[in-house]
Formats: sequence, structure tokens, C-alpha cells
Amino acid sequence: MKRRDLLAALGGATAGALILPGAARAATYSGYAMAYFTESPTMAGASYRVHLAVSGDGLNWTPLNQNAPVATPTLGSGGLRDPFILRKQTGGFVVLATDLNGTDWAYQSQHLHVWDSPDLRTFTGYRLLKVHSLATHAWAPEAVWDPARSQYAVVYSSVVGGRNVLMVSYTTDFVTATTGQVFFDPGYDAIDGNFVTVGGVNYMYYKNNTNSSLLGTRSTSVNPGSFSVYTGAITPGRGVEAPQIVKSNTAETWHMWGDTWSPNGRFFCWQSTNVAGGSWSLLNDRLYTQPLNSKHPGITPITAAEMSALTTRWGTPAWNRVKSYNYPDRYIRHANSVGRIDTYPFDPYQDQMWTLVPGLADPAGVSFRSVNYPDRYLRHSNYAIVLAANDGTSTFAGDATFHRVAGWADSGWTSFRSHNFPDRYLRHSGYVLRIDPITSSSAAATKQDATFRVGY
Repeated sequence: MKRRDLLAALGGATAGALILPGAARAATYSGYAMAYFTESPTMAGASYRVHLAVSGDGLNWTPLNQNAPVATPTLGSGGLRDPFILRKQTGGFVVLATDLNGTDWAYQSQHLHVWDSPDLRTFTGYRLLKVHSLATHAWAPEAVWDPARSQYAVVYSSVVGGRNVLMVSYTTDFVTATTGQVFFDPGYDAIDGNFVTVGGVNYMYYKNNTNSSLLGTRSTSVNPGSFSVYTGAITPGRGVEAPQIVKSNTAETWHMWGDTWSPNGRFFCWQSTNVAGGSWSLLNDRLYTQPLNSKHPGITPITAAEMSALTTRWGTPAWNRVKSYNYPDRYIRHANSVGRIDTYPFDPYQDQMWTLVPGLADPAGVSFRSVNYPDRYLRHSNYAIVLAANDGTSTFAGDATFHRVAGWADSGWTSFRSHNFPDRYLRHSGYVLRIDPITSSSAAATKQDATFRVGY
């Protein structure tokens, strides 16, 4: 079940177009904030609360507050899914979310969780907003400003006539709302509406819940029943949901995020320079990194001052994740005390989290200290990389120290040179980590094996 975000776009606004407040239109955005909840394949990482991350490019994300929640629901089910951030016409933000604590899809709620926030640093006025009186749910809310009504249209999914349709309730204050009415019904189960306006045309993407693909619709108004499908099915080759479209702050480019549950907690990202044409290209994982264990993103553009204030308030992680260059869906982890790269997501998810501390043998280098086994470090032993407890010897310190240098395959990435075998570099081979000699004449594939991205 899913939902999501809002953005309004460029160009001159026409009657019926989703428009941003004057202050927002005048603002210069240079970053993004993402709201999400968390799950992992075994649910060890499940947290049905509001989490936040920020990004400068809209593709690579930094979790805030150590990836811990920033707001916790206490009413209704006591948990949430699908948090959504709206920048209001009057300034400040409102956060909406599905009232569902976990995965009981039969749970009935006529309400949404709501918080007010002037800056995403504080969350106040927590309440439930009733949107209908049906014996069903209200999933994946998104709110957009409807200028023809001078009200916010809150769009969500509920069961009507035996299947999910997209419903709408109208509000001016997110304290009370009109009783829901059908907004969009394609004749089959549909959830997760997401809106964007481009060139005065309103686009809504949603999930076809019968085959777990994404579809785009469009309309020149925001009226119920006015949107019609204009794309074919969009899929990464597996079930996907929670479309979320965001425009680049620096180019005429849009990115669309999608979430999958197979494996659970994996995002895909598409790119388009022509939303009107309905053509989207699936990006390589090398180009983006989602927050750890994130589910169902809700993304909004923010200013440089807002992003700085958010990182100051919540802090950035004390740990890192390290992505493989030539297998960018894989991250460095330990498993049974062996260093390797494995496909994200996995549990225990903490196995991929590292504190990069000053090198044990040379503070100019780094050592990889495990987050879930903090007395243990990655070291080489007979050139193989293992996780081992620090025995305090100079040999261990040397084996566990690496020097960050420009990536062999891409200078914007990183390679790690062994401290005590300086002709050797950290690389993967058969997905297992080791140190091997690498020179400028080494094979391109070997150089790629030794190239990584340090992120979150």
C-alpha cells in the first residue's frame, strides 16, 4: 500500500493547475527532503514512524537522526505508513500519513495522521484527520492545492464497490475535511496517487494494484473524474508501487521513484526529460542511493538554508555504507566474519554499517569498525578480508588500515589502498573481499572490482 508526494512545477500556472504558494515559487531550491518509514526483509528494521533524509542532488540520500524516527504517532493504530510532506500555501509544512501500524491490510481506519511543522525540525499539533465514514482504510495520502476550490485536495485509496479506488476529501486546515468521494476509478484496484504539474498540465501516477505496475494519467483540471491514462505500464521487471515524481532543481529532468516488496525495502528510480510523452528510463543503481531500509518515499524540494537547518537539527549518520561500483546493488558487509559484497536489502541490516575511524596504524588512513560488533574491524589475513577483534598488535593495526584514494574505475568514487601492502587494494572477487595488486595496466574489470562509493 502506498502513496505519495507532491511537487508542482514550472511554467505559467493555468486555471486548474496545481500551484505552489508565492513564497515557494519564489524560493530557490537546492536540495530535497524525503519522508519515509522503514522495513527490512525480515522486518528487523521495521519502524512505523516518520523518518527524514536529505539530498543535494535528489538521488543520493543522507538519513537524519541516525535513521531513527523524528515523529511518532500515538493515536489510531499507533503506527503509520506512507508519510507525505506538503509545503502549504501559507508557508511551513504539513505531514500526512496512513494510519496503519505494520502490515495488517484488513485494518480499517477512516483517519489520517497529521502533523504541522514550520521547518521539519519540530512537529506540532499532532492529530487524526477523518476523511470518510466507510468500513475500510485510507491509504497513501497526498495533498495538492486545488486553486479552483481554494482548498487542498487530499487524495488517498479506499475500497469502494469491492476494490480500491482513489478518493478525495477537501480541506483548508487539515483539521476537518469533507466526506470522501471517488476521485479516480480505472475499473480495477488502484492505489498510490502521486501528482506533478508540468507546463500547466496536471499528471497523476498511480499503482495498478492488480499487476503491481505504475501508470500515468493527466488532466487540465484537478476535478474528480477528469484524469485519463496516457502511458503504458511502467515496471522494473518486478512488482512496484508508491510512484513519486520529483523535478531536478538544476535541469529539465524528472525522476520517478518506485518501491518494491520483493525484496522488501528496495527502491527503483526512472528518469525522463519529457513527462508529457510518458517515457521513463530506468536508472542504473550506480546513480542513486536510498536511505537505509526506507519505504514509500515522500519527497519535497527545499532551500539550502532549510537543508542546512535540518542537518544541524537532526545530525548526519555516524556510520557509512559502502557501495560496489560494478555491482551497485551490492554493499560491503560482514557475514560469518567474512568481508563480502551482497545485494541490498538484507538482514541483519547492521552488517553493512561501518564507522570509518582514523586508521589504527595511521590516522591519515581509515579503519572499518563494525557497527553491530564495535570491537571488530575489517582486516586482511593472507590477503583475504575478515572481521576480527582488535588484538592491540601493530600487525593487526596495519592489516586493518587502508588509505582512501581516487577510484581506479572512476575518480569520483573511492579505492582503498592497503597500509602495509601498499601495492594492494581492497577489491571483491566472487563477491568476497580481498586485497590484490592493482596498477594502471590492470584489467578494467579488476579496477572496477576495487572501486567503491562511500555513502549512507
